[in-house]
Amino acid sequence: MTSGHARPWLSASRWLLVGYCIYLLLPLYWLASIALQSNADITGEFALLPQNPTLANFAEIWRNPVWFSAFVNSLNYVVLNTLISILVAVPAAYVFSRYRFLGDRQLFFWLLTNRMAPPAVFLLPFFQLYSAVGLFDTPLAVALAHCLFTVPLSVWILEGFMSGVPTELDDMARIDGHSFSFFFLRIFVPVNRGAIGVTLFFCFMFSWVELLLARTLTGSEAKPIVVTMTRTVSASGLDWGVLAAAGVLTVIPGIIVVWFVRKHLVKGFALGRVS
Repeated sequence: MTSGHARPWLSASRWLLVGYCIYLLLPLYWLASIALQSNADITGEFALLPQNPTLANFAEIWRNPVWFSAFVNSLNYVVLNTLISILVAVPAAYVFSRYRFLGDRQLFFWLLTNRMAPPAVFLLPFFQLYSAVGLFDTPLAVALAHCLFTVPLSVWILEGFMSGVPTELDDMARIDGHSFSFFFLRIFVPVNRGAIGVTLFFCFMFSWVELLLARTLTGSEAKPIVVTMTRTVSASGLDWGVLAAAGVLTVIPGIIVVWFVRKHLVKGFALGRVS
């Protein structure tokens, strides 16, 4: 009786999930469809499928040094930010999860308050500071600015995971005669690789899509792809096809990151306290 009543609900849930997936994939499909058309076809008659598909828009991205350098600049500062955030957050989260010291909770809360502040608050200080020390218009400038937000988030995520690892693991390694560096790098970090995968995902996503700091702290040399996409107006008007092709290319790195950390994401979201 119960299973008979449950089947209609299960079927409805499946169709609801299918509809939601279609709703999510529709903008991506439309973006890819526009990227495969010329401006004349885009502004012409409406069609569900590209009438005259072409790869000219993607070729323009790779052939044009402005677009290509912008894509490379984005990858540079995103990778830098992710590496710095992980290298700083992993030992910091370990300290917060294992030790108690004067002001530890207050310091932890202060880290989170930095994450709560909008990026616009830090625009002027960062701009003046980086201009004074010669970091303006470099990928490192954007990476360090993003660390103000990704490091607290990383520490918070990792501390939640590491607090769930029994302290007996530390004691067993000490009894076995392992040095702290051996224990930390060969035992503790691999145990928390799921947490690091989740953290890497969030760091990459924040830095990849952030626009305000990336636009303000760069000029002509280190201009990222998200900034270049806002400046596609030419004398002939807006280049819809090239803009769509750039949008498709900006989605691909995120898909690649999710693919490589997918197992860690599933495990991390199941065990960690990510919200």
